[in-house]
Amino acid sequence: MTDRRPGPGDVRRIALSFPETAEKLAWGMPTFRVAGKMFVTMPDDETSFAVRCPRLEREELILAEPEKFWVPPHEFSSSWVRARLAALEDLRELEDILRDSWQQAAPPRLLEAG
Repeated sequence: MTDRRPGPGDVRRIALSFPETAEKLAWGMPTFRVAGKMFVTMPDDETSFAVRCPRLEREELILAEPEKFWVPPHEFSSSWVRARLAALEDLRELEDILRDSWQQAAPPRLLEAG
């Protein structure tokens, strides 16, 4: 991984590199699913992406790094958080965020194999 800032193509490439991941268009935007369960969405402006995040952790993330993480009002009751691509440090941080979300959605058999 390089130290460059990640872009929308990196979200797609990294998400699709995880086992049993597929891209599916939903709500007019790309979504990425593991074994049929969504773990990343990419809104149409492609400046951010949304990932699974337990609510308690989400609140901590937003308080610690509000320039990086946020939740739109219509998603407040969900267990998702958005991340701004331009605020990420590098590709490694993007991969860590995507992997964490993938692990929350992946079936146990995939987690045990990895």
